[in-house]
Amino acid sequence: MVVLLMTGSAILAQAFPKPRVLISTDIGGTDPDDNQSMIHLLMYANQFQLEGFVSTAFKGGSVNNIHAMIVLYEKDLPKLASHEKGFPSPAYLQSISKQGTRKAAPFKGYTNATEGSDWIISCARKPSTQPLWVLIWGGLEDLAQALHDAPDIEQKIKVYWIGGPNKKWGPNAYHYIATHHPNLWIIENNATSRGWFLDQEAPENLTGKNYYNNYIKGRGQMGLDFVNYYKGQIKMGDTPSLAYLLFGNPNDPTAESWGGSFATIRNSAHYIFHGNSSVQDSVSTYAILEWHFKGPTIAIPQDSICFNVLISGQKWPGYYLGNGLYAFRYAPKQEETATYVTESAIPALNGLLGSYVSRNPWPGKANVSDYLLGKHWYSDLTDKSFYIGEFQGAKTISKHRKAYLEDWAKRWEWLQ
Repeated sequence: MVVLLMTGSAILAQAFPKPRVLISTDIGGTDPDDNQSMIHLLMYANQFQLEGFVSTAFKGGSVNNIHAMIVLYEKDLPKLASHEKGFPSPAYLQSISKQGTRKAAPFKGYTNATEGSDWIISCARKPSTQPLWVLIWGGLEDLAQALHDAPDIEQKIKVYWIGGPNKKWGPNAYHYIATHHPNLWIIENNATSRGWFLDQEAPENLTGKNYYNNYIKGRGQMGLDFVNYYKGQIKMGDTPSLAYLLFGNPNDPTAESWGGSFATIRNSAHYIFHGNSSVQDSVSTYAILEWHFKGPTIAIPQDSICFNVLISGQKWPGYYLGNGLYAFRYAPKQEETATYVTESAIPALNGLLGSYVSRNPWPGKANVSDYLLGKHWYSDLTDKSFYIGEFQGAKTISKHRKAYLEDWAKRWEWLQ
């Protein structure tokens, strides 16, 4: 049930009792927006039953980055707690912070259990009348591992995932979940989240570059730290997952919420190329692209990395599938015409050239190799009226920008 609660900052629509929340984050990696999102989360920590923080960061971050943010929160806690009750203790938050995987999933989509994936299972299995909300700010690796090790938790969790660029970095974990758990309740937010920080429709005082100076600067230890990420310009592309639970009916993704509005999708775009692709091959942005090549039969374990693929200046791993078959996966995060070239000590896998063209909307026209999904897989709205630039669905968040940023500004006043 959703009720309206009057807080010291605003009227928030919230499930009662407080939603159970576990965060999987790649904080400390190459994109510091997770630090901004973590500060936002900690300032609203009394609105949730926080059950876990999992570091799923295979580009440099670790659980220590989570611990560091909680230390800042501890310094600001007396002022936060003087305005509202229910803020969790720093010691408790430290105790539920766990290390997840530090490597991207191989081709099969999972590897071995981690402290983080085991914690997801443990939290999901707690006796409760409400689901565990798993909010994923990075890759799906630890969730995929948890679902592999404990398939029963599929019925006990609801997932809100910030996909898009994160899908690009972890296509194998996505493939595993979409193939083996199509009935998972999940919001796959590939583009809608951009509405949180795109400035096209923002009032001048609430633009990304002005918000810090107007509302954050000089307020608390978290305010002092905030300027270290994008020089204080707000990005926070993961925060919509939390905002979704702050205002709206979280059981109805099609309704209005601070975290966006979404539609059910019954197919997730998936293209399989046997050999090279070309510019004649048009795919959906955010689709999973999969290339299969034939080569020599070699004596290495299946799922071993044995070639690399260069796409747009970045390197991606290719795997041996056995019996002379090789493959790699990729997910374009934007509209583009791109080329790739392979590198390998195996002559048959070296210097293969190809291209593709990715276009909106997602998931696009169905094709024979798509993932077939259940009735609770939700994603970005395709109606052009909800686009901001090339980002579909983004206006379903940006329309609430004044409300959610002014609400947050009141909490920053508490730290004055």
